[in-house]
Amino acid sequence: MDSNPPNPIRRLMQWAITPPQSYGVYLGGLILVFALSFYAGTLKPKHGPAAPVAAPTAPHD
Repeated sequence: MDSNPPNPIRRLMQWAITPPQSYGVYLGGLILVFALSFYAGTLKPKHGPAAPVAAPTAPHD
C-alpha cells in the first residue's frame, strides 16, 4: 500500500471533473478563452506602418 498522499494536481483534476464543479470549470474555460481572444483582438501591431498600396486604376487607352 502507498502511504503517500495523492498528487495535488491529481486531486484537483478529480475534484474538477465531478458534475457540479465540471459545469463551473467549463464555463470558466469559455470565459477565459473569450476574454483572451477579445484582448488579443484589441492589441495593436508593434511594427511600423506598411508602405502605402496604390489603388488599381483603369487602363488608359
